[in-house]
Amino acid sequence: MRAEIIAVGTELLLGQIVNTNAQYIAQGCAGIGLNVYYQTVVGDNRERIREAFRLAAARADVIIVTGGLGPTQDDLTKDALSELLGLPMSIHGPSMEKITSVFQSRGLEMVKSNERQAHVLEGCTPLDNDNGLAVGIGLTKDGTHYVLLPGPPKEMKPMFDLRAIPWIRSVMGEEAAPLHSKMLKFAGIGESSLEHRLIDLIDGQQDPTIAPYAKEGEVSIRLTTRATSPEEAERKLAETEREIRGRVGEYIYADRDVPIEHEIVSLLIRSGKTAATAESCTGGMVSEMITAIPGSSAALRGGIVCYTNEAKHELLGIPSELLEGEGAPGAVSAETAALLAERVLERNSSDYGLSVTGVAGPAESEGKPVGLVYIGVAERGRSPEAIKLQLSGNRGSIRLKAAKQALYLLWQRLK
Repeated sequence: MRAEIIAVGTELLLGQIVNTNAQYIAQGCAGIGLNVYYQTVVGDNRERIREAFRLAAARADVIIVTGGLGPTQDDLTKDALSELLGLPMSIHGPSMEKITSVFQSRGLEMVKSNERQAHVLEGCTPLDNDNGLAVGIGLTKDGTHYVLLPGPPKEMKPMFDLRAIPWIRSVMGEEAAPLHSKMLKFAGIGESSLEHRLIDLIDGQQDPTIAPYAKEGEVSIRLTTRATSPEEAERKLAETEREIRGRVGEYIYADRDVPIEHEIVSLLIRSGKTAATAESCTGGMVSEMITAIPGSSAALRGGIVCYTNEAKHELLGIPSELLEGEGAPGAVSAETAALLAERVLERNSSDYGLSVTGVAGPAESEGKPVGLVYIGVAERGRSPEAIKLQLSGNRGSIRLKAAKQALYLLWQRLK
């Protein structure tokens, strides 16, 4: 079955609140095997809400709506659906009794508009609201299933979990096999390169499905299958995962949705080793990423931000003749990156030293182009080394990519 989520509320269109309801509902639908194909946001306008219903009914089997069930004149969701389907509305007795009781217990006068919260459409299944006054609706008409939920998340979430999900399962029948997903996390390879090496698998996918995702500095693949149990899902996912690992396994740092720094901290702790960082253009981003992970105090000895040449010389003893002067490699060089990693290891008595130095922009430095970055790694008992990168993007993007690449280099050593 195909589903569409409609969120009603002008405040959503104005950006005054974030549509977290759609995210929550989409996750719940995936858990029961209901495929969400569309998400719509519409303002508090009767005609536009009715049109959103009409469009959704033409392309979805299940339409889940949040918002517009309150007592005011701009709460128009039930009115719009009533008009579209030609179904009259009436007052749901138990809901009306609850509303009346709440006002009486608070010593307040109930104005007539509050009756709107007890309105239901003819032939529907009322969905009780344990955390508010507006009753929800489950309704099937002409083969399309409608679920109307309140907008406030504190009301919507429990109604969706306790009332709507069981009702949706009942109309789905045997189709209610949940989706199971597994994430493979990659570092050190770009989205286009990864896709090129897996393109035949992606083009030929059926079950499981293969979906690449990318954000700055890392790439993920989500494997998804429909199965009645976790054990069945694992069997179905295993073959595809083995094929992917056989091609690009050297770039996979995790088979769950965690950042690479999480795996680095775990590896350091398990091995009883520690690391230290020396950062120039990234300004402490690498150490910040590591220290964001709980337990990182056992993995990171310390970090030094040596942004200027003076800091590199004074804090880590990098020779001035290496940094400046005619014929000097300069601050942005493999020689400096390697020595920074070695010196920060020594001064922090750590097992690994990691360094980043480069040109983040917007202008070149030392006559070197924007995006040129060197990452150094040192390991106790081994000679330090450095790698050269030519990164693209703006200043923020280059700094983030450099930090992620530094973490990838350390992960390679650790694994």
